[in-house]
Amino acid sequence: MARTPKARALGAALRQARQANGMILRELGAAIGRDIGVISRWENGERTPKPEQVAQILTKLGVTGERYDEIMTLAYRTGESQWVATTLPERRQQMVAYVDWEQNARQIVEVAPLLIPGLLQVPDYVRGIMTDAGVSASEIASRVTERIGRRDVITKRNPASLLVLLGHATLRQDIGGRDVTIEQLQHLLTMATCDNIELRLIPDHRGWHPGLDGTFALIEAKRPTDSGRTRSSVVFAGTRLADLMLHEDTDVAAYRRAIDKIMAIALPPESSARIIADLLDRMEKDRGT
Repeated sequence: MARTPKARALGAALRQARQANGMILRELGAAIGRDIGVISRWENGERTPKPEQVAQILTKLGVTGERYDEIMTLAYRTGESQWVATTLPERRQQMVAYVDWEQNARQIVEVAPLLIPGLLQVPDYVRGIMTDAGVSASEIASRVTERIGRRDVITKRNPASLLVLLGHATLRQDIGGRDVTIEQLQHLLTMATCDNIELRLIPDHRGWHPGLDGTFALIEAKRPTDSGRTRSSVVFAGTRLADLMLHEDTDVAAYRRAIDKIMAIALPPESSARIIADLLDRMEKDRGT
């Protein structure tokens, strides 16, 4: 049976809880009366424990409070083809799963009509978003550090390839003020010179296209299976009140077609870089006057 993203996330959370407790598989198996092979398959996401079994494991591991609630949100509807996260605890766990896919990516495609995607954001741009969104000052620092840390997937040795389809409007949002916008544009130009990064602007006034429906990301990752390594794909689409993760071939194929439609109207990388550079030049001159 194919492992769903939610089942993998549940297994990873159970493994992390066991390791944090310092317990090995054999000890946990003895404590809950289960074969270690079964527990191993649960932790790998190959099989899914029932909610009452998850609760039993967490109790034996001494997991309580908010962390207990977050892991329990993963114990329900793990086999569904669409993982819709609406509660804050489940959205947090889904983001953990998303970052795990991102860090194991072979290729990432980001469609971003209104905001610079997280992998290309500079710290002050992140702070500007968080501040205006009402995030507490105590949380902003950790969130900025976490988001910037995610860049490793595109800057490390043997990095993932990144295709960004960026709405022209993203360049004019003035998030964080003029100085931050200038820094952000400079960073876009720098990253666009990397061999593994392709940045294309989606011009305005081209009629309807799938990018106008909202932000989404398609991630292709190589993950271990019993027969070796195989390519898997997920799509992540977020809204203000809910996030959606898809993994079924038909769903992923629909988003691939959407990307093809956007690519048909997107500007080439060279033209995109010239537009960003021209805007940056104008902004720097205006700042000096």
